[in-house]
Amino acid sequence: MANASEMQEVETLLNRGLRNYWYPVAPSWMVHNKPVGLTRLSENIVLWRDDAGAVHALEDRCPHRGARLSLGWSLGDRVACWYHGVEVKGDGVVARVPAQANAPMEGKRCVRSYHVQEKSGAIFVWFGDALHAEPAPLNLPEELVSDDYEAILCTAHWKCNYRYAIDNVMDPMHGAYLHAQSHSMAEGDKHAEMRLRKTDTGFVFEKANQRGVNFDWTEFGVTDALWLRLEIPYGKQAGPGGAFTIVGMVAPVDEEHCRVFFWRIRRIPKGWQRDTWKFLYRARLEGLHWAVLEQDRVVLEDMAPQAREHEFLYQHDAGLGRVRTVLQKEARDQVRALNAAKTTAGEAPRAADVA
Repeated sequence: MANASEMQEVETLLNRGLRNYWYPVAPSWMVHNKPVGLTRLSENIVLWRDDAGAVHALEDRCPHRGARLSLGWSLGDRVACWYHGVEVKGDGVVARVPAQANAPMEGKRCVRSYHVQEKSGAIFVWFGDALHAEPAPLNLPEELVSDDYEAILCTAHWKCNYRYAIDNVMDPMHGAYLHAQSHSMAEGDKHAEMRLRKTDTGFVFEKANQRGVNFDWTEFGVTDALWLRLEIPYGKQAGPGGAFTIVGMVAPVDEEHCRVFFWRIRRIPKGWQRDTWKFLYRARLEGLHWAVLEQDRVVLEDMAPQAREHEFLYQHDAGLGRVRTVLQKEARDQVRALNAAKTTAGEAPRAADVA
């Protein structure tokens, strides 16, 4: 039985974002050689590219006086602080303190560094806790890594906790109402029986009596990253290619904001068919898809921060209920593992160790 202290630690961890997963933190186009500062999982991070184009990520804090490294400039494999010019390498080691010879911090690792991978047009960062500093392999859905698919990324900043964004995708029934005037979701029954179906990486939540008509199913997957997948049926008027698939991931910013990442995907041969699809998407469909996302954003941002505490759920909410259970259990396991490690080491466990 969890005590009050543990329950609070679990809730804090859930609200800020589970650890020991890869999260997309920025689209690739956002990061160049100039340092970029951002907040993810309530941590301030600086990103930049070195001369070879590789992305580095550090805690956005100069070890000298705490100024933001993202306000400084890039020196290839290191960033220099604007305040006093202290140079920090991509591994967090202070390379040089130009204002003083033989400064004590030179050669020491004084800043936290992050493991980074770049895939499918996005920059992913590993957020491990004290027991998982080394990352697991970054395994993503096939649509994001196979050359058989064309994936177009869209991303946006939403003023709501990331858990609301996940709940939204895990609710196929809202498409028939919130998006009733959408070019792709205007069809289908506004009444449905829902069911859960297990998969190797999670589960599918789907309408039992409707397929290939609307937003009829959604999938939750865990593969060292937390992702969502759904499918919107498109006719021949949408151009060449198979079903229109969306893979979504949500990166917590802090307890009140998140960044959503949605890849719009079609399985389509390279060459003229793929070129035709990309042209058609940019020219005709992208704006329509953004309009649908805006409908989601408006509803979620206008919900009360503690709306989950006053819900009256019914059968259509079984999908989001299952996800909440999975995330709650994972948060509890992470908190208990960290506290057990602290106890073994003879230290008092602290909530800050999971925050």
